[in-house]
Amino acid sequence: MQSFSRGWSFLKQAWQMAFKDKDLIKPSIYALFAGFIVSVIFILPMVGAGFLLGGNNNLVGQVVLFGLGAVLVFAQYSVGYIFSAMTIYLIYGYLAEGDGVMEKAWAIVKRDWLDILSLAAASTLVNLVKNAVKGKGKSGGRNFLAGLIDTVWTEAAFLILPAMIIEDINIKDGIKRAGNIVRNNLLLVGISTVGVKAVNGLIGFLLGATGIALGLGVGLGIISLTGPEQIFGLVTGIGLGVIIASLFIMVATIVTSYTATAYHTCLYLWARDVEKAQASGQSVRVAAPAPLAAVLGK
Repeated sequence: MQSFSRGWSFLKQAWQMAFKDKDLIKPSIYALFAGFIVSVIFILPMVGAGFLLGGNNNLVGQVVLFGLGAVLVFAQYSVGYIFSAMTIYLIYGYLAEGDGVMEKAWAIVKRDWLDILSLAAASTLVNLVKNAVKGKGKSGGRNFLAGLIDTVWTEAAFLILPAMIIEDINIKDGIKRAGNIVRNNLLLVGISTVGVKAVNGLIGFLLGATGIALGLGVGLGIISLTGPEQIFGLVTGIGLGVIIASLFIMVATIVTSYTATAYHTCLYLWARDVEKAQASGQSVRVAAPAPLAAVLGK
């Protein structure tokens, strides 16, 4: 319960930063719409290819759909990491200088675009391996291993990306930096005592469930008022219901995405400073970045 309470406190601290500097939240909003556009661009040819080639009924169809699916996953990771990189640098700028400058964030993305795409490619590969391990069966052991692979790499990527962006290093050195941090337990306190993941999960569920419930209520209400035989009422009810549900889900996505990125950015900055202090032989306690320090009292 204390971990969850601290996670909630961090969320409030992170959003206080966003309210003071609106630029911090913009990349999360951009990522949502860019990801939707990318999905539409790829889903349409996938549906067409599946229809024309017979989908999974023949080898050619399987290969084409697998290739398009892999490219779609890569594109989605690329979009997510590009805008997460912007958020990371904006938060870094805010904590270091009191202001996150969008122009600087764009410049960093342009500087590190190849490294970001390399991380997206690595995540795509891990995703394919996870799906291969999981397979089509319902083996508990396979599902557990697939889930473990996904969890470990997701957490690793959350550390690798800040290392690449803040330190200006490639993916190889970023993986090494993240490994050193984890191996030396520099993030143990923050991860074990601040339940941001649990808070994000609850917020996502509550906002999503609320949106779906309101959407169904409004949609069914309109349909019942106009009569199910009325096409206008049916279309309006379904349309408004989907819009309402989508808006809540979009808000949940933005909130959880920004909060998770802010959390891991603060953790990385803290671990980096602790590592530097240890390397120089300093025995003084290193203060965590402001949003994390306010929660941990450090």
